[in-house]
Amino acid sequence: MLDLAPRRSELEAIELASRDEIAALQLSRLQHTLRHAYENVPHTRAKFEAAGVHPGDCRTLGDLSKFPFTTKTDLRDTYPFGMVAVPHDRLARVHASSGTTGRPTVVAYTQADIDMWADVMARSIRAAGGRRGMKVHIAFGYGLFTGGLGAHYGAERLGCAAIPISGGMTERQVQLIHDFKPEILMATPSYTLAILDEFRRANVDPRDCSLKTGLFGAEPWTNGIRAEIEQGFDMHAIDLYGLSEVIGPGVSCECVETKDGPHIWEDHFYPEIVHPETGKVLPDGEAGELVFTSLTKEAMPIIRYRTRDLSRLLPGTARSMRRMERITGRSDDMIILRGVNVFPSQVEEQILKCPGLSPHFLLELTHRERMDAMTVVVEARPHAAEEAQRAVGARELAHHVKSVIGVTVGVRVVEPGGVERSQGKARRIVDLRPKA
Repeated sequence: MLDLAPRRSELEAIELASRDEIAALQLSRLQHTLRHAYENVPHTRAKFEAAGVHPGDCRTLGDLSKFPFTTKTDLRDTYPFGMVAVPHDRLARVHASSGTTGRPTVVAYTQADIDMWADVMARSIRAAGGRRGMKVHIAFGYGLFTGGLGAHYGAERLGCAAIPISGGMTERQVQLIHDFKPEILMATPSYTLAILDEFRRANVDPRDCSLKTGLFGAEPWTNGIRAEIEQGFDMHAIDLYGLSEVIGPGVSCECVETKDGPHIWEDHFYPEIVHPETGKVLPDGEAGELVFTSLTKEAMPIIRYRTRDLSRLLPGTARSMRRMERITGRSDDMIILRGVNVFPSQVEEQILKCPGLSPHFLLELTHRERMDAMTVVVEARPHAAEEAQRAVGARELAHHVKSVIGVTVGVRVVEPGGVERSQGKARRIVDLRPKA
């Protein structure tokens, strides 16, 4: 793989600032954000008053812990525009979640918000090795989902040519990568594996294509998947993190020279780690739930948003800003199986230990004999698709899951292509248990 590390002269001054300089900027912006939300969002003002706090109570960064959390429920309860802090004639764009569990969550942007978002996405693409003049193949979904347009504006802001293919039409994705010769790919990790499979199905060597680096996010993924992508394409695979409620993609991104966890762009997003059950703020280095406060958003300032993503805060390396550990899972994706906490990413790690199994899988939850049960439905790799080979893979995976995670699961190994491909975020859990 090529060395794509940017020169120090190409970085913004804030990326190399001292921790004291970063903290001073954060406090000033935090105090403004708290006042802006309190004065312009009745729902936020009511929550502050119920908690007995006022924006003037924030004199240090540590004082933020006195303020109440924002949750997805707050966004749904104020649907559609109850969290907007500016007159509607100042809005430049509105995005929303899919709303699969109820009302969608709506996020709104002023033009200044769009510009800031483009800036942090451009910073992210540069951190991943992107440069002016490169072409960016964007296979994130466009529309109400923030991924596609966030990537698009960031690519253009950096001076790259955006190729807005969106998700789906995987055969065409391969054709356009071959024809347009982009250097950068942006997609979910699971859909990138589908593109990799399509290269091989078409008898085209993916290692010979033009791609040099990729930014992958919108779902948890493991270092095993990173290795699968990097070896398959002979490219760098960089972890990009974000979520719509905070801005979209571009909250943090790994640096290509270290690939040791995403650096948080702390001049715009203030991170905390809290205990998932008590909400107590934990010190840097301890694992817990990631919480973000926006520092520069105008349309929808977000105060202490509980992401449900599990991580920890680490010192900066390639940049001064702190890193977040790769997301290990979500507290609301955790499966409790006979008293054992299980995350899909843990199962994925065990699958990747089995040479005959591919990383395309689902977890089926059922209820048998008064107990919950889980079956891992996973594809065989083409070279191990015979029935006897699939049986070996099933036994091997069941052994790894029992030995490492500590639970007994069923394993059903299906033929290549037997697990439905995701064109966006991967669906890992299928709950077949009877509803109460």
